[in-house]
Amino acid sequence: MQGILLANVTTGLSLAERTVSATLTTSLCLILLFLNGIMLFTLSNKCMFQETSRYILLYNLLLGDTLQLVVSQLMYCLTSFRITLTYPACGVLVLLTNLFSRISPLVLVAMSLERYVAVCHPLRHASIMTRGNTVRAMLGMWIVCFIILLIQDLLILKFPFEQLESLQMTQPCHSIAMSLLPLTEMFDNTYSVLVFFVAGLANISSYVGIVIAARSAATDEVSAQKAKSTLLLHLVQLSLSLLSVIYPNILIVLSTLLNWVVFNQIQIFLFVCFFLLPRSLSSLVYGMRDQSLRIELYLFCCRAKGPVKAVVS
Repeated sequence: MQGILLANVTTGLSLAERTVSATLTTSLCLILLFLNGIMLFTLSNKCMFQETSRYILLYNLLLGDTLQLVVSQLMYCLTSFRITLTYPACGVLVLLTNLFSRISPLVLVAMSLERYVAVCHPLRHASIMTRGNTVRAMLGMWIVCFIILLIQDLLILKFPFEQLESLQMTQPCHSIAMSLLPLTEMFDNTYSVLVFFVAGLANISSYVGIVIAARSAATDEVSAQKAKSTLLLHLVQLSLSLLSVIYPNILIVLSTLLNWVVFNQIQIFLFVCFFLLPRSLSSLVYGMRDQSLRIELYLFCCRAKGPVKAVVS
């Protein structure tokens, strides 16, 4: 049922309508990639950002989101124009999508814990959140994601591909299209539920800890308030990431309630809300809220326009 639905996601749209939707989403994607690219360049071009744990974590979050943005838009365009791939090619795209989408919740957990330590244990923050510890933690997260990816790949390889007449797929490439065995789908769903549960629990626990610490006279109220706002943002990001995971299930429910014309229009809107916009949420929010980043982004824009002598004064 899911595979049939995804294969016919654009059935109610003409070629012109599908071209317009692909063009609009691709244009938005390019704009968001430009914003993320500026943020990544800024974070990697300043020694202060390379030595501070908070910015190292933000860089990894943006890197995963940016790569996920590219792969998601590519798969959307393939679906819009009903271009089918071979199972190996689709498998590579799906595995990359899973890798980049799975790193984000883990980084958000690390960012929440970093804010908790900064507010609740300010004297120990410098010794705990060192550059070395942060880099090792990030390497560990990427390794965990690669291991999960390897397990999923091994499960996919259990499918008897040699019994197929051709490796050419009959439906557009999607993660559900590669869930060829019940065990593969069960493993993916179990991991997703576990990760989002742990990430949500860590975020909420950090928020509660900061709220309790904010009542203490020894805690900086301004820092505590900023940290609470940041953790609420992380919860929003986690929620959007979870919605992107259950996106196919949402489509199935909507397909039973709506006619195909309305359904196709809504699924385009949901794709933008669940896949495109959340991948640049960090760039937009941190670019406006963080003073150091805001100054560097302003200088970057000034350099792009011309000499920076007006800024120096």
